[in-house]
Amino acid sequence: MFRPSKIGFALALCASVALAACAAPPPAARPAAQPQTFVISAIPDQDPEKLNRLYGKVSDYLKEQLGVSVVYKPVTDYAAVVNAFRTGDVDMAWFGGLTGVQARLQVDGAQAIIQRDIDEKFRSVFIANVAAGIQPFDDISGLTALKGRTFTFGSESSTSGRLMPQFFMSKAGVALSDLKGEPGFSGSHDKTIKLVEAGTYEAGALNEQVWNARVAAGEVDTNKVIVLWRTPAYYDYHWVVRPDVEQKFGAGFIQRVQQAFLALDAANPAHKEILDLFGAQKFIETKNENYADIEAVARQIGKIK
Repeated sequence: MFRPSKIGFALALCASVALAACAAPPPAARPAAQPQTFVISAIPDQDPEKLNRLYGKVSDYLKEQLGVSVVYKPVTDYAAVVNAFRTGDVDMAWFGGLTGVQARLQVDGAQAIIQRDIDEKFRSVFIANVAAGIQPFDDISGLTALKGRTFTFGSESSTSGRLMPQFFMSKAGVALSDLKGEPGFSGSHDKTIKLVEAGTYEAGALNEQVWNARVAAGEVDTNKVIVLWRTPAYYDYHWVVRPDVEQKFGAGFIQRVQQAFLALDAANPAHKEILDLFGAQKFIETKNENYADIEAVARQIGKIK
């Protein structure tokens, strides 16, 4: 009785497969890979209209410099941008000191890469409604004048509008329970100015750069609001980028982003417009270690656990 050998059976099987492949219709053409979009965002610390204008120009500039599609994704609050960065819906974001640390702690390998020249020596300002009768002071101990007063911070997660003001108040021996009623959280630096100007709160604290810009633009009634004290300097705002952008856009992409910001030149009118909107003369390099003090303060007051 004839029994096919194993070799013969294997050859027959290969021939069948080859014939089937020849008879099968050609595979459908694969759709072309969609180009990746570099998504940026920012904490909503100022007027949304101003932020849309600023980051629209930043997106256009980065698109030109990096040769990839760039879009700005606005968010509703500080926590939303930290969450979008964590999930990967945002590739790079402009954070304050605190939110930058919070975001990096949730994404292994995330890097603080660039900041404005003013961010390595940033300050907060304490302001008061003139009618409150609180006089300006030169020493941190003057913060005790806030005891028994109504007071508003900015966003709960703001470095310059909450974290550092509360830190300095604590150093001066002023607890939140010493204030009149619960402290307010206006949501943004602009709103803090308006609430103190209107007398809704007797005093407040905010980002020095926003204060200076609004006063220079004539948008603050300085007959109603005065500066009480400017804090010592600390590191604040910076861009933080996710590590996986190198897989999306190629090795060296993070360095290219960094170089694009470093190339902004105040002598170039288009670049100057971006720098002016940021309130900066130029951008400089930064690194994660610069925010170690911010992280320590945040852990001290329970903003990071």
